Amino acid sequence: MKATETNFLKFLEGKHQFVIPIYQRTYCWTLKQCQQLWNDIVRTGRDEKASGHFIGSVVYIDRGLYHVTSVPQLLVIDGQQRLTTLSLLLAAFGKALEETEAKLETSRRKIESYYLFNKEEEGEEQYKLLLTQSDKDTFIRQIEDRELPATVSPRIKENHQFFENQIRKQEIDLNILYNGIKKLIIVDISLDRYRDDPQLIFESLNSTGLDLSQADMIRNYVLMGLEPNEQEQIYNSYWFPMEQSFNKNASTEQFDRFIRDYLTLKSPVGSIPNIRDVYRSFKVYVQAKKGIFIKDIVEDVYCYSKYFVKMAFEQETDLEIKQVLADINTLKVDVAYPFLLEVYDDYVQNLLKREEFISILRMVESYVFRRAVCGIPTNSMNKNFATISREIDRENYLESLQIALISKGAYQRFPDDEEFRREFIVKDIYNFRNRNYLFRKLENYQRKELVNIEEYTVEHILPQNLKLSLEWQADLGEDWKEIQARYLHTIGNLTLTGYNPELSDRPFIEKRDMQNGGFADSPLRLNQGLRNLKHWNEIEINKRAVLLANNAVKIWSFPAVNLETENLKVNQTLRTHHGETLQGETLKLFEVIRKRILNLDASVREDFKKHYIAYKIKTNFVDIVPQKSGLRLSLNLRFDEINDPKGLCKDITNVGHWGNGDVETKFSSLDQIEDVMFLVSQGFNKYSADFE
Repeated sequence: MKATETNFLKFLEGKHQFVIPIYQRTYCWTLKQCQQLWNDIVRTGRDEKASGHFIGSVVYIDRGLYHVTSVPQLLVIDGQQRLTTLSLLLAAFGKALEETEAKLETSRRKIESYYLFNKEEEGEEQYKLLLTQSDKDTFIRQIEDRELPATVSPRIKENHQFFENQIRKQEIDLNILYNGIKKLIIVDISLDRYRDDPQLIFESLNSTGLDLSQADMIRNYVLMGLEPNEQEQIYNSYWFPMEQSFNKNASTEQFDRFIRDYLTLKSPVGSIPNIRDVYRSFKVYVQAKKGIFIKDIVEDVYCYSKYFVKMAFEQETDLEIKQVLADINTLKVDVAYPFLLEVYDDYVQNLLKREEFISILRMVESYVFRRAVCGIPTNSMNKNFATISREIDRENYLESLQIALISKGAYQRFPDDEEFRREFIVKDIYNFRNRNYLFRKLENYQRKELVNIEEYTVEHILPQNLKLSLEWQADLGEDWKEIQARYLHTIGNLTLTGYNPELSDRPFIEKRDMQNGGFADSPLRLNQGLRNLKHWNEIEINKRAVLLANNAVKIWSFPAVNLETENLKVNQTLRTHHGETLQGETLKLFEVIRKRILNLDASVREDFKKHYIAYKIKTNFVDIVPQKSGLRLSLNLRFDEINDPKGLCKDITNVGHWGNGDVETKFSSLDQIEDVMFLVSQGFNKYSADFE
């Protein structure tokens, strides 16, 4: 690496071309950065004592470039924003020089010949600076003072116009402006491709411009070290289409979020990277994938990005799936995305039927909404959604997921109908974050002609006014204050209306019978039960609450799987495959160790084979072979890996046996359970710690 302080204009002189590699972000300086640069240049130009003004570094690769040409090409690693902005300023300055009658020491011809063009060259080699494909055409036409293309790079157009306006508007002395430009100083850093590590140097630089996003850092990391042809192939086939799909819909923060979710689903233990540190986490992930080509990793990222875009930006073409995704997004459950990305992939790979996929999405929606109504803390959902796919039996996908969810306890639980109905009736729905979503689902339950509830407002049937009229007090009885306080914001007392001001605090009968906007005249289903009532009191509020809660239980349904039925199924499977051996004391031993193994982690899955029972995370870590005299365990470890202080293990390397691994131990007495689990946990720890 060679680093030299140099004058910026001297740096541009000579026959060479600065090329912005395809992996660099596009030009993105805003008017704020341009204004700051302009102010610095003008101030320096006016200050006779100032010998120079430092504007940062330009880092480029000096060898091993695209192809052999008559013009040396220098790949810019850092400094694109400053090079582009100053070139736009020089182009505007040159044009202004041609329009003035004042005498200056330079001219438009000199500015262009020395700093913008390689005048004796043709084609693209004539340009001192060559931007990436999305910026290149606009930049070239701008410095050549030609008509801009139909698809313009907005930042380049806007910033060039800014400099032209500054020169005209302020009627600045062009000598002062040129004097300031002449004093600009940079650090010229030249790298040797074969001896320097551009990525490490790039990471260590302190940019004076806009900070790179995590997405920018990841793109540079993926592409910077590749040969040019491979860079272009991977960028054009995968990275550019992926960036475009995000840029059309959101900011780079969404891309960072996607990478976090991608890394979470790829982690065997469901670890969730910090959203502000996904670049470092991505590097760790890639470096652990030894023997895997970067192209294959990027292709996989691109594949999952398409699922993310369909979910997060609701781009799914299947209208029913799109609607479920919209409902999930309304609930703002970002933590479910790692799991949903994996389910989406299984659906695309035909491991799931369309109806099963929709059922799973609806189940996630119900799980999240029921928990919100029941006030269960959300912090436990991160880990749950990050690991629950490891509990799925792909051959019995939907039912195994249902069982996994309803088996959760404590803060991870799926509230059953009784709990959900109870909490739904008493909850303060009026101040509930998902209030509009709730009313939309209730009103449109079993409707084909959907009602847009955004056109309505929430109405308190029993008014909020603490000074209730005598009519209301008579309807409610002597405890009217307590009844109003208890039921005011609950579902039983809330409905929708387009006539909220007209209804106001009127007595119930007037609200019911108003010619325009009365409950009896309302087309909304939520108001149908009100049209025949003569009074609105505690009894009617409770009746309506129960009715709506019964509908809610159907809308946000609980999985129709019975744990007792599942246990019967497990027992039936055991009897079918291992009925002769799993009896008496052996069955007791199996029930004890089975429970201990499944409790190691929620990611442990059980698979009943013909000759053994397998326990796995991504792969089997222990297999149990039932025998009449006890249980034989095959541990999926090399014999030299096992820590066996009591000598309970046998080396079965190259010995035929059921199950996986080279280590065997036997479990024939409950007294051995702790010793056996000490051995089993070693296999579990090995496979739960490794990346795929």
